[in-house]
Amino acid sequence: MTRPIESGRIAFVRETGSTNADLLARLRAGDRPGEGEWLVADRQTSGRGRQGREWLDAPGNFMGSTCVRLHPQDPPPHSLSLVAALAAYEAVLPRLSEPQALQLKWPNDLLLGGAKIAGILLERAGDSAVIGIGVNLAAAPVLADRPAGHLAAAGPAPDRDSFARELAAHFDRELGRWRAFGLEPIVTRWLAAAHPVGSALVVHAPDGAWLSGSFVGLERDGALRLRLASGEIRTVHAGDVALERS
Repeated sequence: MTRPIESGRIAFVRETGSTNADLLARLRAGDRPGEGEWLVADRQTSGRGRQGREWLDAPGNFMGSTCVRLHPQDPPPHSLSLVAALAAYEAVLPRLSEPQALQLKWPNDLLLGGAKIAGILLERAGDSAVIGIGVNLAAAPVLADRPAGHLAAAGPAPDRDSFARELAAHFDRELGRWRAFGLEPIVTRWLAAAHPVGSALVVHAPDGAWLSGSFVGLERDGALRLRLASGEIRTVHAGDVALERS
């Protein structure tokens, strides 16, 4: 890893394997990053997404991670994925001429015109959580299983460093709200930014099972509520979710 270039509470590095892996290694070595500190890379050689997927980078895109200290009185740690999703949403939204095209997809993907432009990886290490966020600012990979987009398709590509500072500020605010007011207002705001109730979803569960149904909101703890064809409401706590296309 190259020597960090400090900018406030953000350390920029030219290349690393994975910003999440770097912060996890620091935690396991007893070197706890302070809350509000970010590690942002120009390039990742081993970036990771959910369920072990590779996260493909590109010059000008945002790839960064931060650390949250978990306290007993905090909401459930897994709900930090909703916090991070809202922070990314708020950072991207003002940059769009058609903000209605931006939607959240459970648990923490950001879609622009139905194409994924951002993803979030939440990992636990003891009493800390590491949150990695990737946002396609300038370019998008070609994916076999889903469409991917980037902000430059809707206008000039945002400056990566400026975007990093704005995202960090939004994350600080959302984290403060999560701690001060609990999960209920986070869930309410997430639902307002998400695809509509009734959207057809396909869920690939961690055990390999596939579920199809319609979106009927979130549980109080942030879990997905899925109405199956039988009418049964299934609660999904983990899985890979895709919007079904008609």
